[in-house]
Amino acid sequence: MSGADGFEVEFVDRSERSARFLVRGLTPALANGVRRAIVADVPTFSIEHLRVVENSSVMFDEMIGLRLGLVPLTTPLDDFELGDTVTIALDVEGPATAYSGDIQTSDDLVRPADDDVPIIQLKENQRLELEAEAVLESGKTHAKQQGGVAVGYRHLQQTVVAGDRDEFEDDDGPQIVRGVIEEGAPEATDDDVAEGDLVLTDSFGNDLRERYPGKEVDVEDIPGAFVFHVESDGSFSVEELVLRAAESIGSRAVELRETVAV
Repeated sequence: MSGADGFEVEFVDRSERSARFLVRGLTPALANGVRRAIVADVPTFSIEHLRVVENSSVMFDEMIGLRLGLVPLTTPLDDFELGDTVTIALDVEGPATAYSGDIQTSDDLVRPADDDVPIIQLKENQRLELEAEAVLESGKTHAKQQGGVAVGYRHLQQTVVAGDRDEFEDDDGPQIVRGVIEEGAPEATDDDVAEGDLVLTDSFGNDLRERYPGKEVDVEDIPGAFVFHVESDGSFSVEELVLRAAESIGSRAVELRETVAV
């Protein structure tokens, strides 16, 4: 997939909550800007402003509040604006474990992304009843508002076979690479791959000596090509998280251009 500005984007692998994708045409500064936008610019709902009705458990109200704040909530950004709030309620009596799935919300669009996050175990005659507000804010405000729980990138690397390894040379051990490589020496492998194909390093145990037995292999960074690994907390899909981050970068660039032009 190519963008209007000359960027080429290719998904390497993805699921509902995680993805690895390749972007060509980026500078290191812009690659880091994409990472920061995914982490800090895309707002999510998070629970705060706790109002405890009853807490006869062994855990302080503040600790309950911290745990609730870390429960990911689905965030339909098209239906809400920054600063909007949704009321949530929790009422569980022991003996039982209070889970995120026990949380009730005033809007069905905003609900726990997972139902099995444990909050507290209540014993006989213990009860936890509370109300709170979930607020839509960005990750700049607090880390609990960050929808991207694991976001990173690295240069795409290409393999280059330098020659045959000397059979009498001391074995230096495994030659480890991580993530994704671009195949640069298909003739040196037994795989059905072509030059330029993307290969997950997990497929050969991350050890180049397993992929290219008996070969001396060099690994080179490909300029302007970066592989991103993004995981969402479930507030929204990983695709929406990335697209919203790209929109944020674009809107800030337009704002800067308009400001400079005045």
